[in-house]
Amino acid sequence: MLRIGIDLGGTKIAGVLLTPDRKELSRIRVPTPKGDYQGTIQAICSVVTTLEKEYDSKLPVGIGIPGTISPWTGVVKNANSTWLIGKPFHKDLSLALAREIKIANDANCLALSEAVDGAGTGANLLFAIIIGTGCGAGIAINGKVHAGHHGISGEWGHNTLAWRTASEFPGPDCYCGRTGCVETFVSGTGFENEYHRQTGVRLTGPEIVAAAKKYNPVASRVIDLYENRLARGIAMIVNIMDPDVIVLGGGMSKVQRLYERLPEQVQKWTFGNEFQTPIRPAKHGDASGVRGAAMLWSIDT
Repeated sequence: MLRIGIDLGGTKIAGVLLTPDRKELSRIRVPTPKGDYQGTIQAICSVVTTLEKEYDSKLPVGIGIPGTISPWTGVVKNANSTWLIGKPFHKDLSLALAREIKIANDANCLALSEAVDGAGTGANLLFAIIIGTGCGAGIAINGKVHAGHHGISGEWGHNTLAWRTASEFPGPDCYCGRTGCVETFVSGTGFENEYHRQTGVRLTGPEIVAAAKKYNPVASRVIDLYENRLARGIAMIVNIMDPDVIVLGGGMSKVQRLYERLPEQVQKWTFGNEFQTPIRPAKHGDASGVRGAAMLWSIDT
């Protein structure tokens, strides 16, 4: 059966229509109504309606969100799209679409997509990292998502950055209410904030990377620091999980130099100073999370 996948991001809502063998038939993208809960539901309904308009039945819908549905309360928790927190999003969206839907964390959707037929195909244990507006991660074991007892498996972004220096204490404030979280340092937003902190100038991530390529000394220093922090965060995960492959998604995953420089830096922080784990960009790029959302209906997650 055809399936619809939705990726609810902080700035955009992406939708895709997939065939049973995971071929993409159509795709749509609309802005996220930031801060507007009902507007977000309406926007998703509009995307679904557009994708299934040529078909005479309601298609299965899977959705990846920047947070998770609490197994205990049924409401959203841990979402950096904070207007979703505490809301019965699964229930409300099911009613709005007039069908049962499946919802998973967006990083879990990335992990699922890349484990089934992406950069982690065949891996027993895959750790998939999103480094975009926020910073999340998902775990896939033998091609299936491991969500965990509380639905928070893989949430490395809300642990303290490992081996912090004196200048990194107490760390930036995080929306979760704590300071110094990994997310505040290694998300795309954290990367941009560090440049702003050092210069007083606000640039986008791609603009900072472009400036570094032109040997701008501040931009080069900021991206070097970013790689150091990301390496420390990854080393912490390697010390705990020792995955077979690490896959990067999100806007910062497009920075090619990360794949050249991270392995050596991660090795410095791992227990035993060995690190041979491949770090790869998501094979399906920006479409990987939305593909994984659609695949929630075909894979037992």
